[in-house]
Amino acid sequence: MKNKFLLGLVTILLASLLSGCIFIEKESLRLGSRNNTESIILSHVMGQLIEDQTDIEVIYKENLGGSSVVWNAMTNGHIDVIPDYTGTIVVTYYHEEPGTADETLEMTKKLVAEDGIVAFNTFGFNNTYTLAFDEAKAEELGVVTFSDFAEHAEDFILGSVFEFIDRPDGLPGFEKEYDIQFKDVKGMDHGMMYRSISADEVDVINSYTTDGQLQVYDLRVLEDDKSYFPPYHALPLVRAEILEEYPEIEDVLKQLEGMIDEEAMQIMNGKVDNDGMMVEIVAREFLEEIGLIDKE
Repeated sequence: MKNKFLLGLVTILLASLLSGCIFIEKESLRLGSRNNTESIILSHVMGQLIEDQTDIEVIYKENLGGSSVVWNAMTNGHIDVIPDYTGTIVVTYYHEEPGTADETLEMTKKLVAEDGIVAFNTFGFNNTYTLAFDEAKAEELGVVTFSDFAEHAEDFILGSVFEFIDRPDGLPGFEKEYDIQFKDVKGMDHGMMYRSISADEVDVINSYTTDGQLQVYDLRVLEDDKSYFPPYHALPLVRAEILEEYPEIEDVLKQLEGMIDEEAMQIMNGKVDNDGMMVEIVAREFLEEIGLIDKE
């Protein structure tokens, strides 16, 4: 009798644990992000707003890797929500030609829908590729645009994130469009680029227009005078089946439409990269500032 009682008790406990796991899984949302500050911040902005306005638990899957790694995780159902960029989606994932900002957004929505993903309207900012060059040297040479720089590029070393070197909308096409030939190209992680140019290990870097480090380094951001790079407007992506299960997410994420401009994103990136603030705090402070969640 004692053994039967113990067996029954173990069975009940196991059933309770399993039912609890099922409940947690059902009410959980997995937010993925790339291995860069901006992606992680945007993930937390979305996640904290969802948790504040719903009963859904958010699980953060941070630093998953480059854009293709995160995209594969999304399309394979390993994560549910991500921030991404219109130009990256159209050009890198689907190998289509982008258009204007509005056209590229509409193409994004149509293309991802074929893979069971819903693209929302953009957060508001365009984080495109650019070149950043020492301000004093740029002034000396009279370099303002990419075309200006092309005349001197063979004397300078480019520091670039690895992904930019290989992407079809990255370095290969850029060099062809502007007839640019660098003295050398050094691949590195994003965080290393600014330290490398500060240490004179490279002469120019392929920065992003919302990089927080641009606030503290004396660099000139050069103009893409041929408009080579497509629009890279950031936006939320959610798997369609998740929206069917949790329809309340749609109204939550729509509140972020047009709420983050380039300056606001650069400031948030800077708070993390320059000031060492925690991503969670930066995201919450932003949501409080724009009035989407109450101040603690």
